[in-house]
Amino acid sequence: MTTSPVTPSVPHDGPAIDTVVYDFGNVLIGWDPFGPYEGRPRAEIEAFFEAVDFASINHAADAGTPYAVLLERVERTRPDLVDDLRRYVEHYELSLTGPIDGSAELVAELKGLGLRLYGLTNWQAETFHSAEPAAPAIGLMEDVIVSGREGMAKPDRRIFELVVERFGVDPARAVFIDDKDVNVDAARGVGFHGVVFTTTEALRKDLRALGLPVAE
Repeated sequence: MTTSPVTPSVPHDGPAIDTVVYDFGNVLIGWDPFGPYEGRPRAEIEAFFEAVDFASINHAADAGTPYAVLLERVERTRPDLVDDLRRYVEHYELSLTGPIDGSAELVAELKGLGLRLYGLTNWQAETFHSAEPAAPAIGLMEDVIVSGREGMAKPDRRIFELVVERFGVDPARAVFIDDKDVNVDAARGVGFHGVVFTTTEALRKDLRALGLPVAE
């Protein structure tokens, strides 16, 4: 059952915030792609990431490309490195470093205020099952849009529009939180209030500035 949304007074003209949409990686849960390679020299893994363009591979996985397809692509171009990529896939859970400091307490506080809480995460469909065990506060979300399940990823405008359509969110009454400026800018383009995450303490200040009565 959904509780009635809080209606705090806001220090600016416009409607009060009743919805918070969270990114997960490095906002609620730490992510370190070097985790699956513990014990190996960091410079060696950095060179591997650069050689296979890991950032592009990761984004493609977030946008719905199966890992099997990505492994096949790497095997065609860099067969000497496919085992290193396979290690990341098979030991993905080692990339998750646990809850971000203070995040669980803030999510619980927002839930207690009666706000609607949703997740919008760039995450591979095949590995999303690892998210909530590593950061249980994710379980407090009313629902989550996982990019890998939708076949599109932030900062694609369409995924923010999907939040609006699927959950009945009014962007003018919602704040989107993400650690990447480009994603926050995209959310603002759809009408959301946007906050770039740095620390939970700073996020609390930003939410208070939007009129939400969270503790200091």
